[in-house]
Amino acid sequence: MNGLPLLVEVLREPARVRSLGPDGWDLLLRQAGHADLAASLGILLEEAGLMEAVPPAPREHFAWAAVLLARHRRALRFEVSQIRRALDGLGLPLLLLKGAAYVMAGLPPAAGRMFSDVDILVPKERLAEVEAALMLHGWVGTHQDAYDQRYYRQWMHELPPMEHVRRGNTIDVHHAILPETARMRPDPALLRAGAVPLSGSGNEDLWILAPHDLVLHSAVHLFSEGELHHGLRDLVDIHRLLQHFGPLSGFWDGLVARALRLQLARPLFYALRYAARLLGTQVPMAVMDEAAAAGRPAPALLALMDALFLRALLPPHPSCADRLTPLALGALYLRGNWLRMPPLMLARHLFHKAFVSPRERVEPPQLV
Repeated sequence: MNGLPLLVEVLREPARVRSLGPDGWDLLLRQAGHADLAASLGILLEEAGLMEAVPPAPREHFAWAAVLLARHRRALRFEVSQIRRALDGLGLPLLLLKGAAYVMAGLPPAAGRMFSDVDILVPKERLAEVEAALMLHGWVGTHQDAYDQRYYRQWMHELPPMEHVRRGNTIDVHHAILPETARMRPDPALLRAGAVPLSGSGNEDLWILAPHDLVLHSAVHLFSEGELHHGLRDLVDIHRLLQHFGPLSGFWDGLVARALRLQLARPLFYALRYAARLLGTQVPMAVMDEAAAAGRPAPALLALMDALFLRALLPPHPSCADRLTPLALGALYLRGNWLRMPPLMLARHLFHKAFVSPRERVEPPQLV
């Protein structure tokens, strides 16, 4: 595929770095940094046996990224242990989502993955107990505006983010993977029922979603959100999950069926389509055809989605943008909100956030 940004070319063919000069390395590192893939790129090149082709300055850059990554891993494992301690006694499995799940399970998307919060999934009827237990151990709710509280607690799929008063780390407590008001409504009970425990010392009582559901959650997160500043990184997650689970017996055979059961056939189709087109992900033709039959939109809509996503999923760096990229990002932002709420609620929400909430924010009194 011609015309791809340098970072995407290297993600597809790591040996491409052998031909890079100083300007090429500078561009590659800038694109990777903007895409939050610098540490991942270093790991990819190391796994491909290409570090001898990396000049000293970029190699030092990758070394520093590795140091930050190791620090992040230690902090994450400590945070998970503290969350487990806080929820001990509730009789609930600690079901991790997204980045925390990848890291604690040692899955390929964890390679180089940096993230700012820990996401967990609990039954909706146990939210109050979980929130109270976390508050007793130092986490406090954010978004204290009355409208925001109502927005999260009545309509969303999670509590307002909770931040630890001493460490500043954030936990997102989910009871579903999409908002209550969204057009797609995958049953969270099915996700919890299919979850699998982690094995290994120190992982007792930790659970993650089953392989199909890991892919589907990543797909719906990417293709239902309105903000795609981490779009390429999230597509790389999907690519690596498919590479990892693809060889498992029955994985490809059951993927589309699971998507249909969870009402996620359209996000799966987009995930397979754009992972294959941008990253060269090997998807069996029969599976691609099955996904298309289940989730492919009408030809005109698909042409529009291609025009939008094939711009928005590139590294968020000026060298990867054309004159239509801002329009594509704006259109996908509106689409993401449209998928999350009915039209009247969406209009009310956008009006409130734009005009009412700013007026309700009162500056605290100044000490004199």
